Amino acid sequence: MRAQQTAQSPRPMSTVSGNTMSGMQGSDGEAMGHGLIGHAMFSQFEGRTNGADNELRWDGEGWLGTDMNRLRVKSEAYGDGGGVSDGDHEALYGRPIPRLRYFDAQAGIRADLDSGPARAWAAIGVEGLAPYFFAFAPTLYIRNDGRVAGRLEGSYDLLLTQRWIAEPEAELNFYSKDDAPRGIGSGLSEMDTGIRVRYEVSRKFAPYLGFAWDGKFGGTVSYARQRGETSSDPRFVFGIRFWY
Repeated sequence: MRAQQTAQSPRPMSTVSGNTMSGMQGSDGEAMGHGLIGHAMFSQFEGRTNGADNELRWDGEGWLGTDMNRLRVKSEAYGDGGGVSDGDHEALYGRPIPRLRYFDAQAGIRADLDSGPARAWAAIGVEGLAPYFFAFAPTLYIRNDGRVAGRLEGSYDLLLTQRWIAEPEAELNFYSKDDAPRGIGSGLSEMDTGIRVRYEVSRKFAPYLGFAWDGKFGGTVSYARQRGETSSDPRFVFGIRFWY
């Protein structure tokens, strides 16, 4: 899951996912209250191609709650003609951190559901906006067999104009132990990074083009080669970003 920008910035953010504190303004400029509110966004809904192979990628999340207490649901995966991979779906309870103005603490469950063996994890982490409006989300995952995993996500909106925005982003995944049935090696397992340039037709709808690179490391490289895959996968991407 890519980290979402979640607080005020020098312009009305199209990427607000709702971590703004009580009394601050939302993305539409209206003051946020204490009633039940909701938000949903696909930050990535895209096709990826390297010329020979094509795949679909989605990364989205939604939440429902108040300024102080929220249920957040996240989902991301890759799909191609051979099935679905890297399916990660999370249900989390989130609450603002008093001393970190633009961050929420989150805790809940993660389910790895795709064409491979299913896995379930407990999840705990934070998500929010670091200084200079850098979206940042570190998360720790724990399974009942003693396995531990970690994820670091970050992104930044670079305004080229008021409607053209370049967004570099990166996601790194770590695992304490190998998981051969899912093709995962211990240590730094995978990094997905890239840059997308979008045009905001409106604050809620933006088509984009870009470049993404998916790299595998350590034992994950061996598992990938056993399946006939490469450890480095650069791709051209095209898609839409939308929220409501």
